[in-house]
Amino acid sequence: AIFKAGSELAESRSLILADTKFEFGLRKIDGKERIVLIDECLTPDSSRFWEAADYKIGASPASIDKQFVRDYLDKVGFNRKPPAPALPEEIVSKTRAKYLEAFRRITGFKELA
Repeated sequence: AIFKAGSELAESRSLILADTKFEFGLRKIDGKERIVLIDECLTPDSSRFWEAADYKIGASPASIDKQFVRDYLDKVGFNRKPPAPALPEEIVSKTRAKYLEAFRRITGFKELA
C-alpha cells in the first residue's frame, strides 16, 4: 500500500518510482506488539526515481536520487569497503541538486522550510 501510494504520487509528478526500501520494526503499543515503519521511505535516499518522459524499456534512465553517487563511486573503482573515498565538491553539489529537485517535484514545495 505504501509503495502503491508513492508510485501514484510520483506518477502524478511525471516521475516513476522505480524501487524503494522499507524498514519495519516491532514496538509494543498499548500492550501489543505492532509493526511500525522505522526509517525514511519514498525519499531519494531510499528510492530510485526516474523521469517518466525519459523511460524506455531495456534502458536505465537518469535517476533523481543517490544512484548518481553510486555511479561515481563505481567509476572511480571504489570497492565498497570502508573507508569510502571523499567525494569531490562537484559530486556533492550535483547530488544536492538532484535531492532538491526530487523534493520539489515530489512535494510540490519550491523552497525548504
